[in-house]
Amino acid sequence: MWYTYILLCSDQSLYVGSTSNVLRRFEEHSTGHGGDYTRQRLPLKLIHSEKHVDKTIAENREAQIKRWTYRKKLALVEGNLGLLKKL
Repeated sequence: MWYTYILLCSDQSLYVGSTSNVLRRFEEHSTGHGGDYTRQRLPLKLIHSEKHVDKTIAENREAQIKRWTYRKKLALVEGNLGLLKKL
């Protein structure tokens, strides 16, 4: 299984990624080994994850969510489908 995930960072920004192991990847981000963006904004918590059957689907979903506005990402995290469709 593959996952698309969203992290809430210390500056309240949202980081979107994909991985085959969400817990391991979160640990990497939390200890400064996840990438430049999260290294500078150490994540506070994992706020969303979605399960996918393969890597390609997870990466495509990651790319889709990355194009969204902050408000739309929050609507996804909150499960607010009405607002998600409007944005």
